[in-house]
Amino acid sequence: MISKQKLNTFTLFKLPSVFFTGVRVKSISQTSCVTTVKHRWINQNPFNSLFWAVQGMAAELSTGALVIGEIEKSGKKISMLVANNKANFSKKAKGRINFTCNDGHLISEAIQKTIANGEGQTFWMKSTGTDEGGDVVSVFEFEWTVRLKPRK
Repeated sequence: MISKQKLNTFTLFKLPSVFFTGVRVKSISQTSCVTTVKHRWINQNPFNSLFWAVQGMAAELSTGALVIGEIEKSGKKISMLVANNKANFSKKAKGRINFTCNDGHLISEAIQKTIANGEGQTFWMKSTGTDEGGDVVSVFEFEWTVRLKPRK
């Protein structure tokens, strides 16, 4: 299983905008991942709340970290890409926001299918952002695609 420390280091070198805006993996398991980000000057919008794109980065990381972990577990060279996304914002994001994805169970089947038949697979994953009071501030859905990388 991929660790939160490894993922947070990965963001520093491969996703610096995620790292420098304060997005961090808080916890990860086979089926769920929680990322966290605190509203600060560096990641705010003109309305003194967390910029929507920073929320999107935190939400995407909570889904993508699970995909990365499952790909690593498969031992195969598999590419991953977001094909589509949807977002809904219901409250101003202030303070610390946690994004939780509990859709890890969706990934394994898609990866096994792409390994078995060589065709790309798609699946949707949801991440819900909540503030310190437990109120939902935003919900993001990402359509992930996975496929075997061509042999060289």
